[in-house]
Amino acid sequence: MPKQVVLFFMVLICSVSFGQVGGRYTYQFLNLTTSPRQAALGGDIVTIYDEDVNQAMSNPALINPDMDNHLALNYGSYYGEASYGTASYAYTYDRHIQTFYAGISYVNYGSFEGYDENGQSTSNFTGSEGALTLGYAYNVPYTNLYVGANAKLITSSLENYNSIGGAVDLGLLYLVEENKLNFGLVFRNIGTQFTTYSGIKENLPFEIVAGISQELEHVPIRWHLSLENLQQWNISFSNPNRGETNIDGSTNPEKVSFFNNALRHVAFGVEIFPQRAFNFRVGYNFRRGEELRVEEQRNFSGVSLGFGLKINKLKFNYSYSRYTLAANTSLFGLILNFQ
Repeated sequence: MPKQVVLFFMVLICSVSFGQVGGRYTYQFLNLTTSPRQAALGGDIVTIYDEDVNQAMSNPALINPDMDNHLALNYGSYYGEASYGTASYAYTYDRHIQTFYAGISYVNYGSFEGYDENGQSTSNFTGSEGALTLGYAYNVPYTNLYVGANAKLITSSLENYNSIGGAVDLGLLYLVEENKLNFGLVFRNIGTQFTTYSGIKENLPFEIVAGISQELEHVPIRWHLSLENLQQWNISFSNPNRGETNIDGSTNPEKVSFFNNALRHVAFGVEIFPQRAFNFRVGYNFRRGEELRVEEQRNFSGVSLGFGLKINKLKFNYSYSRYTLAANTSLFGLILNFQ
């Protein structure tokens, strides 16, 4: 079974489509990092199968009885006045029906100065978006295969424009217990707008993510490898600041190689002392690192760090993600165990 899963992932990697990732979809906040643990490991980790209830937002197949009666709260300040937060809770009805999950995510874009088409000042306005998520996972009898689904109700308010939408996430997880290997696959944001901003229906940010992770047997390390945006191959763009200038003053656009584009699908993270009360995390997101890289300057874009500290039934998580010299983010999270 593990060989078949790996082969399936490789087929997905080779699927080809064109165009870049951002700027073409609505409700982009749905693909923001959901927790400090995810952010510290580079983002989009879909294979963490433990009591961390935050992981259900990344892959619904990860919902399990160990999350029972756990509440997670996360908050982060993004660029400018923008802020982002999530809340997650899981409850096990019984061992037969297994576990249900509920989550909320929101983003507040802050206050903006309004102007009309003539440049005259009008009233200030705000923008915010949110999603309510309900999830459930099922263990296929007599196997280590888990399937799960999240259903989302999405709301968005931008100035005086409003929209409501719905989406589902479909997830798979396969555990190889003897080697402590986890394989995950998620089809995220399959849905539509119920009401549009101005009569034009827009696509949701559909994404396919695959991942593999392993906890090493004799070393206190768990590593994670994620393959993001598998729904399209070419996710690169030519940065005009990296083009080559010819003698006549004309510029040749940057050429992104096959290998460079392939790496932009990859995020990698490591947890040190994953089972201890204190653990340290480090990750690297290749796409973020390449897109935000500055020529002839080392700014460590794409690097992320974090830690988790557990005290009795309370766990505190923190992450620091490096974007540019002027833009970095920190996420803070609490997980409360009410059992």
